[in-house]
Amino acid sequence: MSLPSIGFIGIGLMGEAMTLRLRDLGYPVFVWNREPERLASVAAAGAVPLASPAQVARRSDVVLMCVLDDAAVDVCTRGPQGIAQADAGTGKLIVDFSTIKPDTTRDLARHALEHAGMRWIDAPVSGGPQAARDGQLTIMAGASPADFERARPLLEALGGQVTRMGPVGAGQTAKIINQAIVGAGFVLMSEAALLAEASGIDAARLPVCLKGGFADSVLLQKVYPRIHERRFDPPIGYARQLSKDMDAVQAYAREAGCDLPMVEAAAGLFARYVAAGAALADSASIIRLYEMGLSRGDEGEGA
Repeated sequence: MSLPSIGFIGIGLMGEAMTLRLRDLGYPVFVWNREPERLASVAAAGAVPLASPAQVARRSDVVLMCVLDDAAVDVCTRGPQGIAQADAGTGKLIVDFSTIKPDTTRDLARHALEHAGMRWIDAPVSGGPQAARDGQLTIMAGASPADFERARPLLEALGGQVTRMGPVGAGQTAKIINQAIVGAGFVLMSEAALLAEASGIDAARLPVCLKGGFADSVLLQKVYPRIHERRFDPPIGYARQLSKDMDAVQAYAREAGCDLPMVEAAAGLFARYVAAGAALADSASIIRLYEMGLSRGDEGEGA
């Protein structure tokens, strides 16, 4: 049985890793990216660059997407050269790995179905580029049961944990909660590292010391060591992206009537870090905001 042809729109850190994973598994992949220079690595692995999202949709059995934000998903879906303009064939699946608002997802899913007969799955991911290369992403999906089952083999080629959370939009809601934990967690790991380093203990041994206790977590075992070692290059996720996601968490919380002061504080720190020139820095490097003396807002500005 031959593998379906895959279209991949958005070859950033995550899109590149997922495309390379799919090529490793033998999938034919057609790709598009707003900055064509990003396509060199996946083209070298056998992916075929095309000139627009619409062209990708025409050539593919399943269209995957992983782009920056709501506006980018919108343009790639219903823009002049978007997926929905492709006359690509009724019943094709669009799987969106981007992190966007649940309402935007539902709106675009309706548009894709009404204008192109295409079905939508929102499937935001967590785990980073290496997990994508290893097929070990955590994927939280929103889709009809039938659409999810159709997409399951492909999702399981990329993810070690694949969960349908409900109808379209439910995956994005789960990702909002994931990002609340991640954003606050990166800040907490930075503050834990600063405290451990200032205390005079062997700060590098903290994850070993706390393993198995209530403080243990993937953040402690995988992110804390990178923060303590100041090991941020190459980035596994950009500060601007996590800052955008934390803003989305706050907006969703306000709509839900939830007061989340810890999320608000973490979002403020990431916004400040990006404003200080760290938009393309690794998200885990938020500790540098403290080292620049900018963690308390106006205090220390100009340092």
